[in-house]
Amino acid sequence: MTVHTDVLIVGASAAGLATAEALRRGGFDKRIMLLGAELHAPYDRPPLSKQVLSGAWSPDRTQLRSAEFIDSLALDIALGETAVALDAASRTVQTDRRAVTADHVVIATGAHPRRLPQQPELAGLHSFRSLADASALRGDLLEAGRLVVVGDGVLGAELAATACGMGVDVTVVGPQAGLMESQLGPVVARMLTEHHVAQGVRVRPDTQVVGFAEAGRRVTGVRSATGDTVPADVVVVAIGAVPATDWLSGSGLHVDDGVVCDQRCRAADGIHAAGDVARIRDATTGMSYRRENRTNATEQGIAVAADILGVSTPATPIPYVWSDQFGVKIQVDGSIPRDAEMSVLDGDPSAGRFVASFQRDGVVTGILGWNMPKQSRRHRGRIGSAMPDVDEGAA
Repeated sequence: MTVHTDVLIVGASAAGLATAEALRRGGFDKRIMLLGAELHAPYDRPPLSKQVLSGAWSPDRTQLRSAEFIDSLALDIALGETAVALDAASRTVQTDRRAVTADHVVIATGAHPRRLPQQPELAGLHSFRSLADASALRGDLLEAGRLVVVGDGVLGAELAATACGMGVDVTVVGPQAGLMESQLGPVVARMLTEHHVAQGVRVRPDTQVVGFAEAGRRVTGVRSATGDTVPADVVVVAIGAVPATDWLSGSGLHVDDGVVCDQRCRAADGIHAAGDVARIRDATTGMSYRRENRTNATEQGIAVAADILGVSTPATPIPYVWSDQFGVKIQVDGSIPRDAEMSVLDGDPSAGRFVASFQRDGVVTGILGWNMPKQSRRHRGRIGSAMPDVDEGAA
């Protein structure tokens, strides 16, 4: 069976829903089909590692929009239907049920959890990305005494903080010198690591995981490159994500760690990509980037809709990371190179509240807020500008 729609959005994700909403706001009154592999209506992923895992939220609180609002968008929604192939020339998507042709195809399939090489299938060994993953991990943690988190990035640090708050003995194992070092830089990463340790989390930095210990097809520990084993009742692997592009093999699109697009999120004639799956090429620098965060997904979805409506503007969101851990709210706008120079703009690190800028070669590359979200946003406009010679303090 083959059906036709005016716009086919592949991925009932934050980016996919943002595209549909922006199209309707812009006056698009033709048919829009939203195709999702999961059975859930579009939901928000950031709360999964915090509120949902801890049990503070029920899963339905993660829904991005109410059922009434989604109904008002008049979408043809197909959940539990997986895209398996795309022919870019004819803009035809083959699903596990049918073929769908469209005037415009929007790829918003997101990403999958990255796995370790030869990672086995063991009871108690988890990846983390979806509502189902959060539910499964929570179920195991309620019965577990010891958790090992493999991965010291944003997700790994958040999972560690949440599990520790649930009363679980937590160890984080990762290759960096400090938690979230690639996002925060060495100085603030050290602060975050010390904060975790003070709450009871064990952190094993500069550690490479090479395998798992098991008994009766259940994970019992994590093996490091130095030959020792960290014992565990439950293990979660949180080492990043890979874009969900396997289904695009042979599609005719340029796929290279994501769907390669121009600044307007165009991958080919009549085909766009948005969110974690999209790799955007900057026409000025020739550089490309793929960003995995909620803000980027929304902004790119809006940019895709604008291009379909013929009022396009380049999608040039500033990189953004935010995280809540043990009562600390961290925001990072821009990027923090390892060799960047840090300057405090507001507050005081010793008081647990501050905003800092990071600059390289005299140019601000990033702004970080630690328990000062409003003040951090006010300094966001400094990114790309020259840094003043003296700090402004709390003024």
